[in-house]
Amino acid sequence: MNKLELRLLRGLPGSGKSTLAKTLDLVHIEADQFFVNDDNEYYFEGSLLSSAHQWCQSQCEFNLYHGRSVVVANTFVKQWEMDAYRKIAQQYNAELIIDICRGKFKSIHNVPENVIKRMKKDWEV
Repeated sequence: MNKLELRLLRGLPGSGKSTLAKTLDLVHIEADQFFVNDDNEYYFEGSLLSSAHQWCQSQCEFNLYHGRSVVVANTFVKQWEMDAYRKIAQQYNAELIIDICRGKFKSIHNVPENVIKRMKKDWEV
């Protein structure tokens, strides 16, 4: 049996996280998927962000439990935002790989420039 992998892609909006995740042969999960409706339209609702991250973690754990390696593409601006995933990786004995995306693309979710600047200022190495 192959070792499970949990890959975290972190980076600012527009850095290429989703694009990279789609090229990997892993189950691709990101909190933004929580905001996609049945018609495949994206509707962000800030008050549901915590629920979106809970959903993302649950999907990650579900897939690892079922023996599928996962890539999670979220901003992960602060180190603590990866703590739940570090615990999940440990729980399922999955290899944890953390990559930082640094591309300069347009945000596919239309994140306002002032929000991206704040995230950049708050970024933790």
